[in-house]
Amino acid sequence: MTTDGFTTCLWFDGQAEEAARYYVSVFENSRVDRVTRHTAAGPGPEGSVLAVEFTANGQRFVALNGGPQFTFDEAISFQIICSDQREIDHYWNRLTENGGAGGPCGWLKDRYGVSWQVVYDRLLTLMSDPDPEKAARTARAMMSMGKLDAAALEEAHAGE
Repeated sequence: MTTDGFTTCLWFDGQAEEAARYYVSVFENSRVDRVTRHTAAGPGPEGSVLAVEFTANGQRFVALNGGPQFTFDEAISFQIICSDQREIDHYWNRLTENGGAGGPCGWLKDRYGVSWQVVYDRLLTLMSDPDPEKAARTARAMMSMGKLDAAALEEAHAGE
């Protein structure tokens, strides 16, 4: 058996191409790879978009126009690990624009209802510090945030 990793399939109700182009605009190392359209055999109208294969941040995805039967929820989310506040701000701002919504602790939903976690790359290191007081201060700070503030997390950990 030959495999080439995993491809995540995202189920949309008519917005597959729009969503794929949006995600490609948000992330570096991204592109639309292929658009597959319905043929006369259906099940959708001939020429309408069935699926869009795309790469976002080097990860493969398929956006499928499956219909209204299924929607996204928080049970599945994508983590974006960010090395600094500039990256956190970029992804948070882009993914919450035009109908997205911020949530607690770095979580958000984009305009399509897909859940994302915009995470400071040192967060788990700070929260797993062997000094329980440092770890607790970091956790309390994170729990008080929507968009993560890297400097505030570092300051909480340091006790400043």
